[in-house]
Amino acid sequence: MSTTPPVGAVPWLNPDEERAWRAFLRVVVAVQTGTARDLAAVGLSEPDYEVLSTLSERTGHTSSLGEQADKMGWSRSRLSRHATRMESRGLLRRTPDPADGRGCFLVLTEQGLEALEDAAPAHVQSVRRHLIDRLAPDDLAAIEQIARRLEEPQVGDDRPTT
Repeated sequence: MSTTPPVGAVPWLNPDEERAWRAFLRVVVAVQTGTARDLAAVGLSEPDYEVLSTLSERTGHTSSLGEQADKMGWSRSRLSRHATRMESRGLLRRTPDPADGRGCFLVLTEQGLEALEDAAPAHVQSVRRHLIDRLAPDDLAAIEQIARRLEEPQVGDDRPTT
């Protein structure tokens, strides 16, 4: 009996692949749930932290809405709605993008920088508790290697690379 599916058939996961897939999902859920809970305790969501930390690393603490949406894997409209909520909390402000009449720049405010600085130690502790300190150096290197491999474009993949 051949394990090769007929042409056009779905190549179902074998038991080893199925276990690996489910283990991966459990890890992602466990780490994200833990870090999200810990960030919420200091008043930020994971997307809030992602936006604030990205802006803090950029020249002028500024990024275009489109660049930030691409970095997060979000649509512009989804990020725009989220940015509106962050703006209402004083964490960022928007300025027009002269090169894109429909776009804008997200600018980190002093209040946003303070919120990030207050949350960063708790976030690092959370990442350590839920992931880093539970793995050996070889495990961490394997995660990096896997991530690099998965970031490589696939044949027929029309997504833009970032």
